Amino acid sequence: MDLSQAIECASAMTFPGFLVDDASLAAERTRNEDALVTLMAAWRDAAPGREPCDFGLVRELADRNRDVCDRYGIERLRDVNPTCLSRGLTNDELIHAVAVLQHRTDAQVAALAGPDARDLNVAWVDAPVSGMVVGIDIETTDRDPSRGYIINVGLEFMTIGPKAKPHDPFAGYFGLPQMYAEKGVPLADIHKISWSDLDGRTPFREDKQVQAALLAALTAYPFMAHNAAFEDSWFTLHIDGYAEARKAGRVVPIDTRDICRRVDPETRTLPHEMRPASLESWALRRGTLKPGESERHLGLDDVELMLATVQAEFSARNMLG
Repeated sequence: MDLSQAIECASAMTFPGFLVDDASLAAERTRNEDALVTLMAAWRDAAPGREPCDFGLVRELADRNRDVCDRYGIERLRDVNPTCLSRGLTNDELIHAVAVLQHRTDAQVAALAGPDARDLNVAWVDAPVSGMVVGIDIETTDRDPSRGYIINVGLEFMTIGPKAKPHDPFAGYFGLPQMYAEKGVPLADIHKISWSDLDGRTPFREDKQVQAALLAALTAYPFMAHNAAFEDSWFTLHIDGYAEARKAGRVVPIDTRDICRRVDPETRTLPHEMRPASLESWALRRGTLKPGESERHLGLDDVELMLATVQAEFSARNMLG
């Protein structure tokens, strides 16, 4: 799909309720997601002020696509590869994260890491890390942010240092369309969130106050998340103003999974089936989970576990200023 077709798709007055058969719904989903991929790439790559459209149009198309997926049956898309989920942060973004925590320039970190960030592990331990961060974790009903909903958010702040302790926690639940009262909450086998937790709650995309508060936190301090590209992808399509702030450099994601892979030498020796860079495996190695305990897969609980584990890793490698 070319850019003009993508803009036409996003601007079209389409009403998913008028699409009643599977073939029409499937075709509409494919068309929407093709347009989303095209628009997001063009918007991201355009010079500031030269974007092909207001990003609000992209968010509206994603909202419309969610309705189409609900009507088609989101459970039937479980094995369909996500199209709007980033696979990871770029090398430049990973280098910038180190620079921010070490209070150095990107060029100084890149000189150690190399242009492909191959030696970023060297850069991480070359200078102390410090500063305020916000840890954040979300629970969703799908992998793809254009198909599912944010139903739980947890965040907490921490000033990285030898005696760091998280503070000012927030946890919130958000609603789903009424059809899920009967169908059940998608991915409940992972996050254990039931309809009773969400009944009567405002959907995340409708809660403008929460969106504004989260954006304020995410632009005030770098945010840490385990596989930060996941949260970044979801916030892009679910928080008004996030994509714009991210492009302007006002949002700095820091991926603790990448920190684990770069800094903890055990990730390079443990077998793949042990998922050594997963939060649960990492936490067990650092002692922030006890043997036999498991990751909760719930926003605030996972934030507290992540922050404790990254703090323990920094301490173990003598990285704290």
